[in-house]
Amino acid sequence: MKSFLAAGHDASDIEAVGITSQRETALVWDWETGEPLHNAITWTDTRTVNLVRELKAKPGADELANICGLPLSTYPSSVTLRWMLDNLPDVKSAYDDGRAAFGTVDSWLIYNLNGGPQNKRLVTDVTNASRTMFMNLETLKYDDRLLKFFDIDKTKIRLPEILPSADPEGFGRIVEGPLDGVRITSCLGDQASALVGHCAFTPGMAKNTYGTGCFLLYNVGEKPVISKHGLLGTVGFQLGRDRKPVYALEGSVAVAGSGVSFLMNNLGFFRDSRKVSDLAASVPDNGGCIFVTAFSGLFAPYWIDDAQGTICKFDFPRVSKIHLLTPSRGYHRPHTKRAHCPCNHGSSLFPNKSYPRCHGNGQWQKSDGIGRRWRHE
Repeated sequence: MKSFLAAGHDASDIEAVGITSQRETALVWDWETGEPLHNAITWTDTRTVNLVRELKAKPGADELANICGLPLSTYPSSVTLRWMLDNLPDVKSAYDDGRAAFGTVDSWLIYNLNGGPQNKRLVTDVTNASRTMFMNLETLKYDDRLLKFFDIDKTKIRLPEILPSADPEGFGRIVEGPLDGVRITSCLGDQASALVGHCAFTPGMAKNTYGTGCFLLYNVGEKPVISKHGLLGTVGFQLGRDRKPVYALEGSVAVAGSGVSFLMNNLGFFRDSRKVSDLAASVPDNGGCIFVTAFSGLFAPYWIDDAQGTICKFDFPRVSKIHLLTPSRGYHRPHTKRAHCPCNHGSSLFPNKSYPRCHGNGQWQKSDGIGRRWRHE
């Protein structure tokens, strides 16, 4: 705001505000006081991995994606809310008393910008609601089948009203500060807002964001598409109450830039993340060194929640840490069909999955190209 005013503008020049935020990050607060009942739990958090495994075993689990577009994983906020109710006494108490309000980051911001408990405006938009696993993609309303699956009683918890992404009245007004009285007229999840920002309004257009993670959204038009290949069905945007929603298919990768931050902050490979490209270019290939950035499991298209971050090296000569920064180009030693196993016989990146295995003598079969560490028989 200071830089805006310093440029010669006035606060009265601002006619409206739009909000974009993380989508799946979940919060629960006291509806009466406005006080949060726990820290926000972000979309990259994997504390729900055991709960996800239990939910996948429940009857009806395989049908959820056909209703909401999302597979069961640690990613959506429905699982996070269920974990909060099962593990946090303050949240459970407020839920039992009917005092709990649930929302994603957009709902929390709009609630507070509108004065919090003074005005109690609890809303969200279709793009954020489509990431909860509570909303039906077809009707754009909360689906009783989804709520029942997660054992959520909507009479005990206040869920945000679902609005279009653009609404001149539904999101309210800012009630104090330098923008007092300014209307909030739009709200989208961060990746949906990028789709709009790139003007991908026509079916067949797409955008790809490279940030903390990587997110490719592909406009599929006015009817939702349920992927059979590990992509997510989601709402791209709905620009008004009188307009139809536009849907998207999404490929979500949990770790991208945050993997570079890990190498810098945790392993000390470099001091300036902007140097990563120069360092990677200093070697001809990855030298057999594989970095699987599964710090939040693996997202699309695998959806393997118990996958773990792994650095491994096949038995190639002269590998340094710089090779870790270089993308794999299918490098293999001439006349070598197998590479020596880099682990302690029996380690696996996917402990609960049946993937090709090492066939003895501490050797691996040929890599499948995504850096899987195959198990020993």
